[in-house]
Amino acid sequence: MSKLALLLRGVNLGGARKLPMAELRDLLTRLGHADVKTLMASGQAVVTTSRPPAEVAQELETRLMKDAGLTTEVMARTGAELAAVVAANPFPTADADGSRHAVVFLRSPLGADQLAKLDPAAFAPDECVAHGTELFLRLPNGFADSRLSIAVGRIKGVPATTRNWNTVKKLAALTA
Repeated sequence: MSKLALLLRGVNLGGARKLPMAELRDLLTRLGHADVKTLMASGQAVVTTSRPPAEVAQELETRLMKDAGLTTEVMARTGAELAAVVAANPFPTADADGSRHAVVFLRSPLGADQLAKLDPAAFAPDECVAHGTELFLRLPNGFADSRLSIAVGRIKGVPATTRNWNTVKKLAALTA
């Protein structure tokens, strides 16, 4: 049994993609997971499970569509994976200003052609560092004015979801 963070893409951020966290907790409990918790209302949960992360994510995507009519991607990370994400953060300013730093959780690493679209010189002062199945972002002027965050959102072919650094650290603590 291990703790697993489940990150739902684009849920409860406005528009029609609404999912009450009580419904998410109930669904995850019915799927057989223990110690189900949600963090904030923006689509992240922590469960204890013996099942592989990819299997849990796929089943949740399928059941959300079937039970709630919600089409979304789910990224899953173990506690060890989240601890490694925290340890790998290349930006020393993240802890001091977590709302201007983020991690993009990818289903699989980006290819060279996808990474080329994130040319650092084109987005200064914003910065992006790829590390396996994560992209680390530093957005000194915030998300709203960031051309980099828009460019990352337009990358096609790899499901992804973004969380600010404060949320990443909370998820890492909950899955430790």
